Amino acid sequence: MSNKIMRLPEVKQRTGLSRSTIYLRMSKGLFPKSISLGGRAVGWVERDVDFWVSECIALSKGGNDE
Repeated sequence: MSNKIMRLPEVKQRTGLSRSTIYLRMSKGLFPKSISLGGRAVGWVERDVDFWVSECIALSKGGNDE
């Protein structure tokens, strides 16, 4: 995991979520917040998204790492 900044298309691909679902979950505190890159551009910190994906996998397996 790194400090790489991912833009929306990469976040969508990595998570399998749609744009609207990402923003809905962000607003509910269920997905990592985006960071401003200036102007209207935003991105997500790769390690935050990777951690979120890992948590989803762990929860779907009942919290067990098999």
